[in-house]
Amino acid sequence: MNKIFIALLSGIIFGLGLSLSQMTNPNKVIDFLDIFGNWDPSLAFVMMGALAVTFISFRFVLKRPEPIFEEGFHQSKRTDIDKSLLIGAAIFGAGWAMSGYCPGPAVASLGAGNFEALIMVLSIYTGFFSQKWFSRKIFNA
Repeated sequence: MNKIFIALLSGIIFGLGLSLSQMTNPNKVIDFLDIFGNWDPSLAFVMMGALAVTFISFRFVLKRPEPIFEEGFHQSKRTDIDKSLLIGAAIFGAGWAMSGYCPGPAVASLGAGNFEALIMVLSIYTGFFSQKWFSRKIFNA
């Protein structure tokens, strides 16, 4: 129960941070990505703040033998850059640029009853399931 409460509290804090920084506003995000048009650099400061907190806190957290509310850390063992990673990153970036929604802010926007965010989240899950289906068809054929 304690683990679920901490996860819920963390999600609420994360969602509030996304909302306060206006990362849930697709127009703000699109203006940030539009470097040759109506560029709004303010989200760069949000990202720099997040990177600074992550850079510093990971130095301390990963020195622990295990997380406080979990049996172990869940980190990817892969460090290679392959074709699938590059294609996935390109699709992710294109989706973000076209919609103005990154997955986290899209989920946070659901709490505000945003219909566009619902379409985005459903599209994300459609992509998840499609990728899984295509991977099985291609690699298990």
